[in-house]
Amino acid sequence: MPEAQPVIIILAAGKGERFRAGGGTTHKLEALLAGKPVLQHVLAAAQASGLPWHLVRPQGGTNGMGDSIALGVKATPDAAGWLILPGDLPLITAASLQRVAQALNEKPVVVPYFQQRHGHPVGFGREYFDSLARLTGDEGAKAVVQAARARADVFSLALNDSGIVQDIDVPEDLAAAEQDKNAVQILRTRW
Repeated sequence: MPEAQPVIIILAAGKGERFRAGGGTTHKLEALLAGKPVLQHVLAAAQASGLPWHLVRPQGGTNGMGDSIALGVKATPDAAGWLILPGDLPLITAASLQRVAQALNEKPVVVPYFQQRHGHPVGFGREYFDSLARLTGDEGAKAVVQAARARADVFSLALNDSGIVQDIDVPEDLAAAEQDKNAVQILRTRW
């Protein structure tokens, strides 16, 4: 029997209000980047990682990231752990997802960073099921990570992947990603 793996929880339930307020004409996850929707790039990276994944995108959305995380974790109760991945990180690589999953062998919480900026996905081991399943509102898992840090349960993982921090919140972010030569190369290798 294969060893249980963590599940990538892809959060796609937000309203994308900042993107539209900034002049976007569609939801940010549906906005085109290199000819494909932003969310499609995230799904492609998840699929390429070989890890199981679950998309959280209920009709009508949720009340915030905490609610979305809880929905995803409750939908995958038998997972070995979870990688919490917002759906607006189209430049993330499959290798980064794999590295966070592997780092869960070091500590039960993994926080990746790129050039001293914390990024995503944040990884959680199975023992954090109850804490994640109880989340509500828009704070996400920040309090869970802080409590884990206080117990020395957090592994800080340096990654050479700007895609873990380069999210799409406003139309200018989309334009910047289109102009980034490294980003364009990453996107070309997916399709």
